[in-house]
Amino acid sequence: MPTNQMVLSQILSVVRLEMAKTFFSKRGLWVYLLALAPVLIYAGHSLVEIRGAEENRAWAAAQPVKAEFLQSIQPGLSLDQVVQRAGEPFRQSTSVRRNFTMRNYQYTDGEEQYTFVIVNDKVTNVVRRKRDSLAADLLIFATVFQFFYLRLAIFFGCVGVFTNLFRGELLDKSLHYYLLTPIRREVLAIGKYIAGLTATIVIFTTSTALQLVAMSWHIDRTELANYLNGPGWSHVLAYLGVTVAACVGYGGVFLAAGLLFKNPIIPAAAVQVWESANMFLPAILKKFSIIFYLQSLCPVVAPPDADMNPILKLLINSAEPVRVPVAILGLAAVTCVVLWFAAVQARRLEINYSSE
Repeated sequence: MPTNQMVLSQILSVVRLEMAKTFFSKRGLWVYLLALAPVLIYAGHSLVEIRGAEENRAWAAAQPVKAEFLQSIQPGLSLDQVVQRAGEPFRQSTSVRRNFTMRNYQYTDGEEQYTFVIVNDKVTNVVRRKRDSLAADLLIFATVFQFFYLRLAIFFGCVGVFTNLFRGELLDKSLHYYLLTPIRREVLAIGKYIAGLTATIVIFTTSTALQLVAMSWHIDRTELANYLNGPGWSHVLAYLGVTVAACVGYGGVFLAAGLLFKNPIIPAAAVQVWESANMFLPAILKKFSIIFYLQSLCPVVAPPDADMNPILKLLINSAEPVRVPVAILGLAAVTCVVLWFAAVQARRLEINYSSE
């Protein structure tokens, strides 16, 4: 009967070996790309905002106009009245059609851009483009994090990493090397799970941190400091914690799926449908999904998509988020059950490379 120290030593040996294979596997390069994608999106958004702010300040310095003059221009004013109040625009465009002439006159006070749509010398529409505020960006981040990053990026990242811990070695015809060693199957399963969990946590928490940095890159330093000194750091830690919890929950599910199914696409698709339908499920059924507990841990509640079909909006069932300790215990319970099932499946594992 192996001692606890021997079991721990065996687990650590499996973890070291599996981590090296997981981090440097060519098969898992797409997981890094999946984690990096939102970072690039936020960085691109910040660059656009920074460039727009610099352009506004440059044009405001060259053609200064006060904000109150621009705000006084409303639909119905003539072209001459616009020019009289605001002067010549820093950018304009004109399109001539058979029955009308449309002009777009753009102005800025250094902070906001105003576009006056003028049809036949009358203002018909006023478009104001404000620089994104920190509050708006935080809501955007919460929405992307909960509806894209958790449901897609981390979800499919865990599918790729954890289902391949056993299934990948069966396809490579290398799993028998493990099974020939004097190590219990459940110890092997736990070691592989810890290795996959460490890899996904490192990859996706790093991505979460970089997303937050990229998102706040264009924000005024004083505004950002005030936010961090308030609820900011607790929000950052909460997002990192939710990322870890997602890796823990989805990792256990897909480790078991990799042991149970030859084709991991089938269980992944089934779980994805269940998780995606969570917002439409009755309150009692919501508690049987991982995403429900993850959203309960998020510091900012993301609203449903404003462009969602009105009929689908009617089908949304809201449920009171559970308290943080309950959410953590719920995820822990689900993970323990799944890992126990994975350990049982590992003990029954039989290798038949010809059928793979």
